[in-house]
Amino acid sequence: MLKTLVVVDHEDLLAEYRDLNVIGFDHYLTDYPQKNEPRTRIINLCDTAHYLSRGYYCSLLAEARQHRVLPNVSCINDLRDLSQADLSGLSVGHAEALRQALAVGDTLELNIYFGWTAVEAWQKLACQLFDNYPAPLLHLLVKRQAEGLQLQLRRLAITELDQAAQQQFMLRLKLYTAQSWKGPAAKKRLRWDMAILVDPEETFPPSDKEAIKLFIKAAAKVGIHAQPVTAQDMPHISQFDALFIRETTAIDHHTYRLARRAEREGLVVMDDSTSILRCCNKVFLHDAFSYNGVPSLKTRVVGDSSDASLDLIEAEFNYPLVLKLPESSFSKGVFKVDNRDALRQRAQSLLKDTALLLVQEYLFTEFDWRIGILNGRPIYACRYHMARNHWQIYNHGDHSTTSGGFETLATFEVPRRVLDAAIKAAAMIGQGIYGVDLKQKDNQVYVIEVNDNPSIDHRVEDRYLGNELYMQIMHEFARRLEQRGR
Repeated sequence: MLKTLVVVDHEDLLAEYRDLNVIGFDHYLTDYPQKNEPRTRIINLCDTAHYLSRGYYCSLLAEARQHRVLPNVSCINDLRDLSQADLSGLSVGHAEALRQALAVGDTLELNIYFGWTAVEAWQKLACQLFDNYPAPLLHLLVKRQAEGLQLQLRRLAITELDQAAQQQFMLRLKLYTAQSWKGPAAKKRLRWDMAILVDPEETFPPSDKEAIKLFIKAAAKVGIHAQPVTAQDMPHISQFDALFIRETTAIDHHTYRLARRAEREGLVVMDDSTSILRCCNKVFLHDAFSYNGVPSLKTRVVGDSSDASLDLIEAEFNYPLVLKLPESSFSKGVFKVDNRDALRQRAQSLLKDTALLLVQEYLFTEFDWRIGILNGRPIYACRYHMARNHWQIYNHGDHSTTSGGFETLATFEVPRRVLDAAIKAAAMIGQGIYGVDLKQKDNQVYVIEVNDNPSIDHRVEDRYLGNELYMQIMHEFARRLEQRGR
């Protein structure tokens, strides 16, 4: 259980809320850290408007004392330097919603308490701003002018709130510390906290619910208290020591942004943002494979559907051939074409949404290999068979999706050339956990792609190793946490 202290500038502030462990800055300065104190978290409500203020020193001392603090010094500095925010920190949807909601001359003002705002229509925007600038109290001012939107974001001081707003803030403080910071009680004291990022609404999640439960059990055995969280209800990320992403990743997506923020906060992250960036774009994979001698199918990158480009494709490839979007997963965004007309139509359609496409030679096999690689070492192996009467593992029909069968093997049963190619391909990405997809035709092996955040489902990928598969992954988290020194 973590102890939470709420630090204010002077002892007489918020005196009626002493039940929330409210103390003055002088008390925190002189009486902490304490001998044999539990792991401690600080909510810093001191004024941080000025450099080297009490609020600044409160967060600085908290970091030096290895107390987790909200906001940290980096956030304080970011907000002080942020004279005027632009739209680059907002999602496309939020920026467009603001443009549509405000006429020229209109303004929008929001008080944001721990990512919550009283204006329900802007709740998601408040959550995003809190994730980007994690401070207990934020004030957002948006103005719509002829030249566009202007945003101003600053940290509020508790003394700026009137009595009603202060009561509202203290309610959010109580809820935040009770629901987000404490977490469920563990049977034994565990050294680290892990967030497992999931999306309950995802059609094809990387891990099913049973696998998530097994990850949590394995984590506890190595000293990690793991809990599933979603992007919508995830508290400030620095309360955790590690982030394990079990939601399908993409670059222009909250999974990538959360990975980046977690890394900046010093968390151990799998998979890391670099792995997401590299795996999610097949153009990068193609170049990495080509320049580093990873065996792969013949591939060309194209940027238009002109007759000249089609002529070059036909000179190099035989029909059928495969078109791929640079970012795709679970067989989506991958298309087989059988002639020039189909090639032109499909390329024209896809190039409306992307500047580049990949053209790849078609090779049918009864199954694809999937080799799971963790920190450069194979940990599981599967053969995924093609969906019935289809050329891919997944057949995404108009009303349903079907998939083929699978076989899970011990890695020592996998042909050596398959393992070697998988290890070499994964090394182009990093030291995370990857699923390397390969095709084998006679004695020739071809790497199709490397997936960050690969599928690990109960009774599929774990069919051979069982619980040991989950233990190996959590042991790697524990090893990295030990190396980090926390």
